[in-house]
Amino acid sequence: MYTERKMKILVPVKRVVDANIKVKVTPEGTIETASLKKAMNPFDEIALEQAVQLKEKGIAKEVAAVSVGQSDCADTLKVALAMGADRAILISTEEQLEPLNIAKLLKVLVERENPQLVIAGKQSVDTDANQVGQMLAALCDWPQATHASAMEVEGQKVKVTREIDGGLEVIEVTLPAVITVDLRLNAPRYVTLPMMMKAKKKPQEVIKAEDFGVNLTPHVQLISIEAPEARKVGVILKSVDELIDKLKNEAKVL
Repeated sequence: MYTERKMKILVPVKRVVDANIKVKVTPEGTIETASLKKAMNPFDEIALEQAVQLKEKGIAKEVAAVSVGQSDCADTLKVALAMGADRAILISTEEQLEPLNIAKLLKVLVERENPQLVIAGKQSVDTDANQVGQMLAALCDWPQATHASAMEVEGQKVKVTREIDGGLEVIEVTLPAVITVDLRLNAPRYVTLPMMMKAKKKPQEVIKAEDFGVNLTPHVQLISIEAPEARKVGVILKSVDELIDKLKNEAKVL
C-alpha cells in the first residue's frame, strides 16, 4: 500500500458515440453524430473503475475525473461521479482537439492537481488513436505502462501485467506514473439511479481551455472521410477442385 501518503488519482474520460451504435459516413463525406446516443469511452470506464477500486482498498485518497470537450461532456462526468469519482473537472472547448493538444492540456492539469497516478483508457473507440496516455507521460517525464490487463500497487511502485504476442509481460514503474488500461483489467460497475442522484452533490469544476495558456494549433489536418468498400458477396463452391481453379485463375476472388 502507498504508506507515505495515500495517493491522488487522475482519470481522463472521453465522451464518445455509444460503442454499440454503428456510425455511418454521409454522401457528403461527413460523420453526423449529433443525434446519436453518447456514452463514456469503454476503456475509460475500466480506468475509472480501477481508480475507484484503489480508493475502496484504502490505497488512494481521492479520484478526480477530467474530460476535455464541449459542455455536454458534463453528462459523462456525472456518470464518472456516480461510479465513484470524488470530483470532476471539465476542460471546456468547442474545438475538436487532436491527441497531442489534449495531452498538453492534461499536463497543465497534472501540474495543478499533483496526482501520483494517472490511469487512462488505452484508446478511444471513435478515433482509436492510442496516443494521449503515452504523450502525457512523455510531456510529464513520467514512467508509463500501457495496455494493462492487471495492476498492483506496492508502496511507491506499480506492477503492471501486459498482454503481448508471446504471452504476458510484467513490468514495474515508480510513482508518479501514467498507466493506460485494456479490456481485461476489470468489469466496470453498473450505474444506478440512486448513484446518479448522489453524484449531483459532488463538485464539478469547469475551466476554459484557453485559460491553460496552451498553444492548441492543430498539427494534423483531416483531408477527407470515406466509408470502407462494401464487402463483396461470397460464393459457394461445390468442390475443392473448383476452389483451386478459382485461386489459380481469379486472383480477386478472395
